[in-house]
Amino acid sequence: MNQLISIVLPVFNEEAGIQVTIDTLLNYIEQQEERYELIFVDDGSKDKSVPIIKRALAQNSSIKLVEFSRNFGHQIAITAGLNYSKGDAVVVMDADLQDPPEVIPQMIEKWHEGYEIVYGKRMQRDGETFFKKFTAKMFYRTFRKLATIDMPLDTGDFRLMDRKAVNQLMKLHEKDPFVRGQVTWIGFKQTSVKYHRQERIAGETKYPLSKMIKLALDGITSFSMKPLQFVNIFSIVPLVSSVFYLGYLIASRNYNAASVGITILLFSLGLLMLAIGILGSYLGRVLDQVNDRPRYIVSKTEGFEERNNGIHKFNARQINN
Repeated sequence: MNQLISIVLPVFNEEAGIQVTIDTLLNYIEQQEERYELIFVDDGSKDKSVPIIKRALAQNSSIKLVEFSRNFGHQIAITAGLNYSKGDAVVVMDADLQDPPEVIPQMIEKWHEGYEIVYGKRMQRDGETFFKKFTAKMFYRTFRKLATIDMPLDTGDFRLMDRKAVNQLMKLHEKDPFVRGQVTWIGFKQTSVKYHRQERIAGETKYPLSKMIKLALDGITSFSMKPLQFVNIFSIVPLVSSVFYLGYLIASRNYNAASVGITILLFSLGLLMLAIGILGSYLGRVLDQVNDRPRYIVSKTEGFEERNNGIHKFNARQINN
């Protein structure tokens, strides 16, 4: 069996545990029949993550490195890694070993059965706070209610994708990609493998509350127009209610003009700000598309035989070539 499996690992300030990750993955691939390439995508790390990866790269040709010119974000790093991959199948996993390599053979087995996308379904999440587990659970269920795609519950970016699925994914041009949503959108024959998500081996989570909120907004505004519809619905309710309530106050003569006016004004302003905020999320995405900036800039690559450095923009011609 001479199949090549690419493993894409986004990296951001993982100095505390990256060496353990490298050793664990090298030990894993040495025991497998397939050939492997490990593609580390450094998302602008400020610690010693890159020097550690480079030392390992000098000793093992399976390791490859893509360095961003600055921090562009986790989802962009995944996208870049997919673009640089050459495998017959590509596995995306975190660089902190929360996604255990032992699950990959199960994914490959499903792939050999004919599935083009095999995603990891988390049955248990160790080392995470109740708040993070609860908000993640609520997000996936809310997203399914709002979105136009049927994204599987309790799944992250840990998954295996066939080469033809990766090629189609790379033709999408969102500036703020929500990768797990995109993978669902492109279709193909998909299935899951269940696994126990482990606690981080070292370091801190790279998804604090602010980034979790941004990821949620990117996902919802990428695949749902319902928030815009909600604005229209909720705008009608207070408008009609205020008319009837104002009529009631006038008929009963039990009112104070100043208090009623201020209440209506404040409520209207709050509703208007909510509407503008939601509309702004969508318009912001339109602005990003119109600007047509590259999604990321690569400052350097190592371990690739024939790859170009510098600015890298996706288009159909590049993918087909």
